[in-house]
Amino acid sequence: MGLPLFLVGLGLVLLGGFGPLAPRLLALELPALAADDKWAKDMREFEAADKVSPPPKLPIVFTGSSSIRLWADLANDFPNLRVMNRGFGGSTLKDLITHFERTILQYRPRQVVIYSGTNDINKGTPVDEVFADLKTVVDRIHRDLPETRVLFISLALNPARWEKRGLMMEANRKISAYLAKDPRNQFVDVNTVMLGADGMPKPEIFVADRLHMNRKGYELWAPVIRPLLLP
Repeated sequence: MGLPLFLVGLGLVLLGGFGPLAPRLLALELPALAADDKWAKDMREFEAADKVSPPPKLPIVFTGSSSIRLWADLANDFPNLRVMNRGFGGSTLKDLITHFERTILQYRPRQVVIYSGTNDINKGTPVDEVFADLKTVVDRIHRDLPETRVLFISLALNPARWEKRGLMMEANRKISAYLAKDPRNQFVDVNTVMLGADGMPKPEIFVADRLHMNRKGYELWAPVIRPLLLP
C-alpha cells in the first residue's frame, strides 16, 4: 500500500517543502490503471518516457487536453526552464482528477500549467460543474504539494466551438475569480491574443478543424505565458 496522499504533502512540508531532497522524499505508489480506462495508453506512454528520460527535479508540468498535448515545441518555446508535457488530448477536468497522481503529483512540480475544460463544456457539462472540477484539481495540488504554484490557461474561444463562447467566458470568469484568492495561483487569458480587432478568432492560427492551433497559435501563447513561469 502506498502512503496516503496527505502524508506525502505533509512530508514535503515537514522536511522543508522544496528543499534539495524534496523531490525524492517519498516514493509514490501510482494507482492501477483500470482495464477500461480510455487514457491507459497515454499514461503508459508517460511511464515509458520517464524511463527513457528521467524527469527533472522540480519541473514545470504542463497538463490538460489536446492544446497541451499538441504543443510539440514546448521545450523550445521555454528554453532554460524544466518544462514537461503531460497533456492527453480529448481529456476533461474529470480525467485530470482521475489521473492526478500520474500527470502531476508524482513529479513534485514547482509549477503546474493547466489547460482543460473546453471539452467538458462542449460535451454539455454545466459551467458550475466545470468550475467545481477545476477547484478540485487546484485544491488537491495545494493540499499535497503546498509550495507548488498553479497557472491556468483560459478556455480558448475557437471557430469550431464559437456557439459555446458564452459558456466558455462564464467559466473563465468563475475560474479567474477563484484563482485570484490565493497568491499561489495565476490565470492567463490567451483570448487577448487569439482574437482579432473584430472580436473574432484569428483564422490563420488554426488547423483545418478550426479547433486546434497551428504553430502560429502557439507563437501567440508562448509570450503571454513565459513571464508567468517560475525560473
